[in-house]
Amino acid sequence: MTRADEKWSVAGGRLLALGRLARRPLLAATILLTLVLSLGAAATAAAAEKTPSAPTEGASVYVIPVNMTVERGLASFLDRALNEAEQAEAALAVLEIDTPGGSLASAEKIGERIRSSKVPTLAFVKGKAASAGAYIALNADRLYMSPGSTIGAAMVVDGAGEAVESPKIVSFWSHQMRAAAELNGRDPDIAEGMANPNLVVELKALNKTKSKGEIISLSADEALKTGYAEGKAANAAEAIAAEGLDGRMVIQENPTLAERVSQTLTSPAVATLLLIVGIAGVLIELIVPGFGLPGIIGLLSFGLYFFGQQVAGFAGRESIVLFVAGIAFIVLEMFVPSFGILGLLGGAGIVSGVVTAAYDTGNAFESLGYALLIALVLVVVVAYVFRRKGVWNRFILHERLTAEQGYVPSGDGRELLVGSAGRTLSPLRPAGVADIGGKRVDVITSGEFVDAGVRVEVVSADGTRILVRAVREAE
Repeated sequence: MTRADEKWSVAGGRLLALGRLARRPLLAATILLTLVLSLGAAATAAAAEKTPSAPTEGASVYVIPVNMTVERGLASFLDRALNEAEQAEAALAVLEIDTPGGSLASAEKIGERIRSSKVPTLAFVKGKAASAGAYIALNADRLYMSPGSTIGAAMVVDGAGEAVESPKIVSFWSHQMRAAAELNGRDPDIAEGMANPNLVVELKALNKTKSKGEIISLSADEALKTGYAEGKAANAAEAIAAEGLDGRMVIQENPTLAERVSQTLTSPAVATLLLIVGIAGVLIELIVPGFGLPGIIGLLSFGLYFFGQQVAGFAGRESIVLFVAGIAFIVLEMFVPSFGILGLLGGAGIVSGVVTAAYDTGNAFESLGYALLIALVLVVVVAYVFRRKGVWNRFILHERLTAEQGYVPSGDGRELLVGSAGRTLSPLRPAGVADIGGKRVDVITSGEFVDAGVRVEVVSADGTRILVRAVREAE
């Protein structure tokens, strides 16, 4: 085997090793996402198949807790609970509300679901129904409040808790609140005053006026006086009894373990964090292969992301298929010349999978953008720290031609031998060995043959080629 063949063999072996390393994330991704799909499908199926213990028609009352931040997972849970109540032909669905509010988009979805319910609905405010919680309560057919509870304070705020001053957003949300109040004959001006601080509202029943810069929040007694509540009740059972249904079977709905996990995983902050860790982990594993841990963490993060979205009812099988195909194309791009086509297809597959799995496409694109930027920063830092182990080094030939292997480096001062005299140690035919300045040196003549033991002089030194000529002893 020639030296060139050996080099190609070494390079080929390295490419094969890299190929094996690169295939690990893809194999692991397929296994993990398949497991996620199976678990999510099982959890969804279990929730869908859950039925009440054989209630008779109209004999049951469903109590559904709304005691968490209004997010995407809550919308999915309420939809399932109301579906069960409808399938059982329940007499009433009670929404037991104690929430500080949350996402307006999720509140709109929940409000729409409540309005479309085939079962009469009752909102029981046991603590506070603030912001999005007030909107949910106003969409119910009936409303009861416990002593000490409040409803209102629905002004739109940003993530930092600061008031949103955009006229467009304030106007839209104010009209949403107004429309919800009008559904059941409640004073729409009061509902609008809960959301719009710039509105002046006269509260005749309370003998006071809401001034500009204030927002309305009603206590249980105030809600009764203004016609916002049908009555007060210490608990949900009293509210049910007040509606004449105290003898009915009460079925308490609660989120399943999968739904509780999903509520956390589908929150915007957690979903974005999972995308950051997922993108960074997979890219680090591809760029600096062999560690394993970044790839495993990245794949687990993506798995949790899709698990949460699937249990919440947002992600379908097609989203996971698109994502896995995208990962596969990205890996293939590293080894198959495609002029970037496979890379583009891979990127499109990953983005499509992540976005189609989310509750809101616009928010998903925004979260993915932030996640990609932060992940790239992390990848650059890790790539710099482990730059000697990077994937780029797999394609660099590290073989060296050393003196120990018989190679003579150039630029070692041999040009200083020009003009020096010595004696041949072997016949020069025309190349051979001579003693120049006490060192054995490979030399060559311009074509003539010189016997051993003849005095020679260095004429020139060009790289590793030292040219000599024979000289007379008299010289």
